[in-house]
Amino acid sequence: MSTQTDEIPVTADLLRRMPLPQPDGDGDKETRGRALVVAGSVPVPGGALLAGIGVLRAGAGKLQIATVGSVAPHLGLALPEALVAGLPETADGGIAPESAGALAERASRCDTVLIGPGMMDGPAVAKLTATLLTRLELGENGPRIVLDAGALAGLGRDPVPLHRHDGRIVVTPHAGEMAGLLGCSRDRVDADPLGCAREAAARLKAVVALKGGCTRIVAPDGRAWAYRGGTVGLATSGSGDTLAGIVAGLLARGASPEQAAIWGVCLHGEAGNRLTGRIGPLGFLARELLAEIPAAMAALASEPDGR
Repeated sequence: MSTQTDEIPVTADLLRRMPLPQPDGDGDKETRGRALVVAGSVPVPGGALLAGIGVLRAGAGKLQIATVGSVAPHLGLALPEALVAGLPETADGGIAPESAGALAERASRCDTVLIGPGMMDGPAVAKLTATLLTRLELGENGPRIVLDAGALAGLGRDPVPLHRHDGRIVVTPHAGEMAGLLGCSRDRVDADPLGCAREAAARLKAVVALKGGCTRIVAPDGRAWAYRGGTVGLATSGSGDTLAGIVAGLLARGASPEQAAIWGVCLHGEAGNRLTGRIGPLGFLARELLAEIPAAMAALASEPDGR
């Protein structure tokens, strides 16, 4: 079983030694990157909203959201900063898998693609994700990718589409989703989260951020980091969507997958700590985390103790 000594603690000092890419004073929004969020469904439209705001709060310059057609006009009004594209729907209110071709073409103009928040039609999401991963451009001409929530469902059975993008993907499972990725019990993941995260990172050839009371970030080569500074209040509906959006936004700005995952997890946790101090340890909302991100990011980049 893995031990904590295998992990590097995520601290403000660590983050200062891996500073985020910063735009120069003459740069416009294009220099901060363009992100595409493929997310939402009729039952859970808010996942796309939370993830999209997370992208912008992390400092990305331009945001596109692709979601089900019936939700798109409402999402466009709720998030006027984004270009929102409506896609064909399945009978269960999810994005239809045949949208993959149009999404691949749209993604070719973006620096980062996030897939998964709020996507509820499991079989359709699995097919859409696999097809899109197969069609996306490779290498420096292709986007970096974040996979979250529903987009993780089929990857344990067939990780080959992921392997095309070796070194350019971040996945953000919780313990239950990790069990699905590895085809094992939730108990096994709870007993050895670091070992399971390492196994998944090697199998998927992706950076893994295994969410929990202690979140482990693991690279495909086994290097591991641990963030233990969060609060119990982060375990709330929609919190994972905000984290996925933050990571995607950092990737769009030019951070590496490891760097985006480490910074994103810490920013998410520090936002929760700020709300805990002001509101209380329980009862703050996932949407409230998002407004805390810019100040937390500035503090972690500058102050000796990260505060």
